[in-house]
Amino acid sequence: MITEEAYGTMPDGTPVKIFTLRNAAGMQVRAISYGAILVSITAPGRGARGADVVLGHDSLDGYLNRSRFFGALVGRYGNRIGGGQFTLDGRTYTLARNNGPNHLHGGVRGFDKVVWEGSVNKQVGAPTAVTFTRTSPDGEEGYPGTLTVRVTYTLTQQNELRIDYHATTDKPTVVNLTNHSYFNLAGEGSGDILDHRVTIDADSYTPVDAGQIPTGEIAPVIGTPFDFTKEIAIGARIDADHAQLRIGTGYDHNFVLRRTGPGLVHAVRVLDPSSGRTMDVSTTEPGVQFYTGNKLDGSYNGKGGHGYGKRSAFCLETQHFPDSPNKPAFPSTVLRPGQEYRSTTVYAFGVAR
Repeated sequence: MITEEAYGTMPDGTPVKIFTLRNAAGMQVRAISYGAILVSITAPGRGARGADVVLGHDSLDGYLNRSRFFGALVGRYGNRIGGGQFTLDGRTYTLARNNGPNHLHGGVRGFDKVVWEGSVNKQVGAPTAVTFTRTSPDGEEGYPGTLTVRVTYTLTQQNELRIDYHATTDKPTVVNLTNHSYFNLAGEGSGDILDHRVTIDADSYTPVDAGQIPTGEIAPVIGTPFDFTKEIAIGARIDADHAQLRIGTGYDHNFVLRRTGPGLVHAVRVLDPSSGRTMDVSTTEPGVQFYTGNKLDGSYNGKGGHGYGKRSAFCLETQHFPDSPNKPAFPSTVLRPGQEYRSTTVYAFGVAR
């Protein structure tokens, strides 16, 4: 089941819509056309009790003026590009610098800060899905090429939220799309996530410099606080005496996922012991950014007036690696005319017994 309603109006008068997806199991996903933002995901817990597991706001005003990428579609390039520039086919492109000297999450007015065209297929038997489309003009935030983008959110009867990304370009460019939802499986506004237990299917990660730009090294996780190859609480080693944790004031790093070929692979499993709620993440991407809400400080009042404090949520941003356009050894993010950018990530929710 899917419904479409008015959600608010942009300062220039552009209307914003909200789409509500529901399945027979009682799960609900709500997304708005501004930023293709996931404003809520209601997932079951023990005793069939549902909870909204993503941070956000109660109105459009919050997303316009007080958000930290809550639930947003991020692009053209998720994560950082060092120095706010890259060279492609011998030409250097200068991007918006919105993170010190670096470019972050698409720039000052990235994909999270524009209104998308939302559409649904209401035919009987059609998937419960909403598709957001937008054309990003050549030169937007410094990127070359007119990029035509399509992103579809599908809610399955198996309590899976599937995100399918698609893009084409008329000039060589770089693309790295992701979703920036902040999760708390106990329910948004339920305190910190330090007791959540995490497994990441990654034997290595990409260390960063003081500006959080990858050094280019692929480092093993074994013997470090970054070893999530076996289930462990987020808080077990988050404050360990480790140079990389000091840089990010916690986890804010790209993990290199195990894969032997293309297609969906399991990437991460998270368990909240208090509710029994679980989330399994699978993706076609080579990496995932694990961020533990270290910069949240309680000044961000979200849904119901909840103050979102430090480490009150985590993000799992499936992605190509940060700064890949400047790191030839990293998986390429280059998209050329005639090619199709395709990426899929699935968030599957369940209840542990």
